[in-house]
Amino acid sequence: MKRGGILNPVLSRILAETGHTDMLTVCDRGFPVPPGPERLDLALVDDIPTVVDVLTAVDKEFVIDRIIVTEEMIEASPERYELLKRQFPQIAMMAVPHVTFKRLCPESRAVIRTGDCTPYANIILVSG
Repeated sequence: MKRGGILNPVLSRILAETGHTDMLTVCDRGFPVPPGPERLDLALVDDIPTVVDVLTAVDKEFVIDRIIVTEEMIEASPERYELLKRQFPQIAMMAVPHVTFKRLCPESRAVIRTGDCTPYANIILVSG
């Protein structure tokens, strides 16, 4: 039995299999997950877990080169964007239009769905 860290066996495996510059998408409950990437659904109920909850856990055991967010997050959910910048100052942030984000998502190694209800909460983690 693991002593701690990420206990979800599928998420733990995905992180272990992810290589340098690979992408992982962590999305809100309503994001249209494209066919192709592995899908891991962690959503339980509204806002459990949130994208930030998953990012916090992943950041403790995974090298993140940068976080890609949408320009729409900055406009529609500025509190969330500021929280990400404040909580993860060591990770570079890059903003792209939502349509570009949706085009990048199918290139992800996996898509991790959360219960997050924050508008445009989706992020792409680029492995370091």
